[in-house]
Amino acid sequence: MNAPDTGKRIIIEGDAIRDIPSFYDEINRVFMAGEHWKLGQSLDALADLLYGGYGAMAGARQATILWRDIALSQAALGIETTLDFLRGRVLARSQFNGSSIAGQIAALEAGRGKTYFDIVLEVFADHPNIRFAQAPHGPDGYFHFARGAP
Repeated sequence: MNAPDTGKRIIIEGDAIRDIPSFYDEINRVFMAGEHWKLGQSLDALADLLYGGYGAMAGARQATILWRDIALSQAALGIETTLDFLRGRVLARSQFNGSSIAGQIAALEAGRGKTYFDIVLEVFADHPNIRFAQAPHGPDGYFHFARGAP
């Protein structure tokens, strides 16, 4: 009987994430090492990366994400960062739907909107090849998070 394919183990260092640009710096450090190009600062690009084919996901059928100091990342990509990000998109309204963004801003200000961190977790959760395990601060010192849960 063969052991199940657990795929790659990928560790994200949450203390390296202070804002959206540093989030993508960490994603590039972890997922794009050995590539001659870097992933852009885009949630769509992150989603594409997780399908595999290049970077750390090349040839991997599955991956386990271990996100160390995830609470620091959650705070760094929280409400204020998300509001700043969305307000920047409003200024570039020619590229983005301003009314949709205004609605997202209003929802965040009312305490019911999604933060950038929440959306990042949704991107990971949308990929069945990505494994998340629930075990806060396991014996390995990492925070493991469950599929679909922050």
